[in-house]
Amino acid sequence: MNALKKTRIWTYSVIAFFFIVAFGIIVYAYTGTGEDTVASTGDKTDTAEPTMTPTPTPTQSPDSRKEDKAEEDTGEKDDGLKEGQMRSYLSGLPVKEEIAQRRPIAVMLNNLKAAQPMCSVSRADVVYEYVVEGAITRLMALFDEYEDLDKIGSVRSCREYFVYTALEFDAIYCHYGQAAYAVDLLNSDYVDNLNGLGKEGDIVYYRTSDRKAPHNAYTSAAGIDAGIEMLGFRRNHYEDFQRKFKFCDLGDTVTNENGLEVTHMEPNYRINKPWFDYDPDREQYGRYQYDGPQIDELTGEQLFYDNVIFQYNKWAQLDEKDYLAFDCHSGGVIQYFTKGKMVVGTWKREGQLAHDGNYDLCPIRYYDLQGNEITINNGKTFICVIQDTAIQDIVIE
Repeated sequence: MNALKKTRIWTYSVIAFFFIVAFGIIVYAYTGTGEDTVASTGDKTDTAEPTMTPTPTPTQSPDSRKEDKAEEDTGEKDDGLKEGQMRSYLSGLPVKEEIAQRRPIAVMLNNLKAAQPMCSVSRADVVYEYVVEGAITRLMALFDEYEDLDKIGSVRSCREYFVYTALEFDAIYCHYGQAAYAVDLLNSDYVDNLNGLGKEGDIVYYRTSDRKAPHNAYTSAAGIDAGIEMLGFRRNHYEDFQRKFKFCDLGDTVTNENGLEVTHMEPNYRINKPWFDYDPDREQYGRYQYDGPQIDELTGEQLFYDNVIFQYNKWAQLDEKDYLAFDCHSGGVIQYFTKGKMVVGTWKREGQLAHDGNYDLCPIRYYDLQGNEITINNGKTFICVIQDTAIQDIVIE
């Protein structure tokens, strides 16, 4: 990478960070352990208590939170919609009203090389990637429309920070097992989850014979629906549900015209070594990992995204077995990429929008350097959550 460009981008990020601090838009700069991780890919059953627990904060009354649904549901006017349609909370695109009002599913996906290619990930509207123990990563895919899918996965176990992210979307969380650190959160009365090791496991999940366990556990639309019915989960969003993303109007395009030109990004995950390259013909970012394009088994085609976000979170190593925790509540820095350009901003969990006064039940939103909420393009979004101490190691060209 050109040294001058790397210096420029790093300086840009640092200036952005301290500018926000000075004006009170971001909460704090963070520190982490920065320790090297120990190679490990198994799901453990440690019983130590988590060291990072969010503290609930007071919130407004439900009446004071309610916003005009025609505009606030997805952050924009509902121009261009047909009768019976509304904007998706996940993609900003028109969908049937009953789909948009239905809770999405959030599925934990195995990202080890032996589990590639994943199946049906291209149908997800939003995908998150976090590091777990051993420096491997795991994905969580959020789906609005999945009724026709009979193979989603392979599915792997839960980590606590993925649950906090799923709660931003009021999603039904799908996983096969869990780390001990996640048990208390999964058992809380405001988390609806379908667990492969629970009583619903044989109904929701199945195994294939083409791969060895644990890389062969999958779910389906029929299985998920049966699990929701069995456990009696709420199917639609709660009344005062608040959107996460602010999408541009239908027919409009966010160009990041004042941003820095960036066509290649590497989040510096050490095992799968992923990257994104901007395709000017498609006007989207292609996703790569393990030395080549990331392919969906369902389509045989590469994954592409309209929006890519690098979100930097404070983190900690919880034990000698390298289990990690990510602070998903306090705020931090982001870089937003679209149409070949990048802008720097911040993320903030909007406690004043918390459902029932629960700080876990409110969205993270994104802001520019002037404190304005960032508008993103309609379409698919990939969010890499990165340890804040690694910001100097990412590659942006």
